[in-house]
Order: sequence, then structure tokens, then C-alpha cells
Amino acid sequence: MILVNTDYITGKELEMLGMVKGSTIQSKNIGRDITQSFKTIVGGELKAYTEMMNDARALATKRMVEEAESLDADAVINIRYASAAVMQGAAEVIAYGTAVKFR
Repeated sequence: MILVNTDYITGKELEMLGMVKGSTIQSKNIGRDITQSFKTIVGGELKAYTEMMNDARALATKRMVEEAESLDADAVINIRYASAAVMQGAAEVIAYGTAVKFR
């Protein structure tokens, strides 16, 4: 499966199959959340949250690819990511794009 954030793939003629998406809502445990809140006092990267968001993006991408594969797609083009806070310490991540088949 080819994944790109452009609306084309060089040298390929594409047939659009439709939009595909994958999403997840992730949170950290309360103990980890408390230790990360102390980090905001002194500043710096909140590594536990960076890891959480990286994991969430990977899972959302995997789910988007699974949806594209169910359409027998060869690629997903014009991929975008969005995230939103659902509640304190939890975030939704969505990956979406256009599933295409090579002609």
C-alpha cells in the first residue's frame, strides 16, 4: 500500500475509490498524567504524551489502511491527520485520505 500526502502519484493513472479514515482515542494513566503535569512547571518535552500521540497516529493510520484494503485500493493519497482533545489527558487522532486504484 502506497501512502502519500499529495493528490497524485507520479507515473500512475488513478481511479478514485472514495474517502477512507481511521481513528483512535488515547489516554495516559493517571499516575503518568500526574508526573507529566510536574514537567509543565519546569518546561520541556512531555515525552509520555509525545509517545502517546505517535502511537495514536500509527494506530489511526493502520485503521485507515485496513479500510482502504477492504476497498481493494492500491494506495491512499492526500493523507491528512487531525487531533482534538476529548477530555483532559485524552486525545482523538484521525487519519484520512482518498483510496485509489491504479488503472
